[in-house]
Amino acid sequence: MFEKDALTALQAVTAAQSLAFSPLAFQATLVMRDRGVLSALAAAAPKAGCSLEDIVSATGLSTYAVRVLLEAGLGLNIVWRKYDRYHLGKLGFFILNDEMTRVNFDFSRDVCYQAAAHLDASLSEGTPVGLQEIGPWTTLYEGLSIMPEPALTSWHKFDHFYSSRAFQIVIEKLKTESPQSLMDVGCNTGKWAELCLSQLPALLVGLVDLPLQLEQAQLRLENAGLTGRSVLHPRDLLDPDTRLPEGYDLIWMSQFLDCFSDLEIISILTKAREALKPSARFWILELFWDRQRFEAAALSLQQTSLYFTCVANGNSQMYDSKVFLELIAQAGLRVEKSTDEVGGYHTLLECVVNHPT
Repeated sequence: MFEKDALTALQAVTAAQSLAFSPLAFQATLVMRDRGVLSALAAAAPKAGCSLEDIVSATGLSTYAVRVLLEAGLGLNIVWRKYDRYHLGKLGFFILNDEMTRVNFDFSRDVCYQAAAHLDASLSEGTPVGLQEIGPWTTLYEGLSIMPEPALTSWHKFDHFYSSRAFQIVIEKLKTESPQSLMDVGCNTGKWAELCLSQLPALLVGLVDLPLQLEQAQLRLENAGLTGRSVLHPRDLLDPDTRLPEGYDLIWMSQFLDCFSDLEIISILTKAREALKPSARFWILELFWDRQRFEAAALSLQQTSLYFTCVANGNSQMYDSKVFLELIAQAGLRVEKSTDEVGGYHTLLECVVNHPT
């Protein structure tokens, strides 16, 4: 979908103006969503629409506020107007009702918006300069469980939205594989570990992450009554002397490796290869922008890379699968099976050690 210039000259100049005013447009869209403007339009009879005064009455906003919002919405194709009556457009409908759109908007506002002003410096320095807008850490991962609201909630909703549907599909596959033990590397809040322990009653799960993250995962498992078959392995995988625990039947990494640079990924994959016993398996669940069916999904992932640049760590991204697969090969591993569109967006890579022939 990216192999040609898709815009006419007229479309391009219009798109350029949309980009020029996008910070204002973004904020106006959120106000229309959160202050009830879009809801008022959605509640109107489809053919009747709403007068400006109807929306003033429904929202409690001033006439001036509603007028400037609706006129901005016209240019953004969020609303349309006929005979001085306003109607909710298809774009407005998705902004109001689509879960992915809501999650992405909230993530961009609460985690990325202020930080994005530091993108130039982040690219120049190779560090997440925009992170200073959220907390005093070197990388976001150090404060992932303690960052302030509303960033904390919006980050986790964003992360879980894209993983939840994929997890449900992979867990069914895991049931047919029946491993006795699984090592969840980069366990984050413990959501995957909880799912595995609750649905595979004989499985032992090892959780690997930074200590602060393991505290959150442990609390989650305690609340679910699932700590009896879990083992915590605090690890900083960027420490060159750190090794992964050995002996697990399956090593699992989900939306984890995109948090690291190319060279860091090779290092982590090498640690995983060294921890694999001869009969063990290694599964990687990732999102690749070049393997998406729809342009909206590819766009979301490409722009998410900029979040990694200015907020998360300054050197990682949502990868092009061709780049990622080369990193796997450089770590001495080989993809034995690749399954796209797991849960709609993810790719499951089943890896083995690439023994020389």
